[in-house]
Amino acid sequence: QVQLVESGGGLVQPGGSLRLSCAASGSIFSINTMGWYRQAPGKQRELVATITGGGSTKYADSVKGRFTISRDNAKNTMYLQMHSLKPEDTAVYYCNAAVRDYNLYEYAYWGQGTQVTVSS
Repeated sequence: QVQLVESGGGLVQPGGSLRLSCAASGSIFSINTMGWYRQAPGKQRELVATITGGGSTKYADSVKGRFTISRDNAKNTMYLQMHSLKPEDTAVYYCNAAVRDYNLYEYAYWGQGTQVTVSS
């Protein structure tokens, strides 16, 4: 089994910054693409950013230039550095990872989510 645990959420004022972390643990042979998603109240879950095992990144247009996704493969950990936060960034942020186990089967896992609230 694999567990993804997010941390780093909280309350921040508009224009502020936060850094989210997602740590993967368990039966992990390798991790392919990892990503951050978010879901605001009353809205569907949406993609925020993804990063491949080789470090290629993609971002939603709404966060380009403000958010940076990164990962530490040695620690099986992914990060999301968020700057210039806006009230519309308020959501529960989830991490996702495509994990290959020791039988070389790949499964997608989700974390439990961490709340980010941007408000004055």
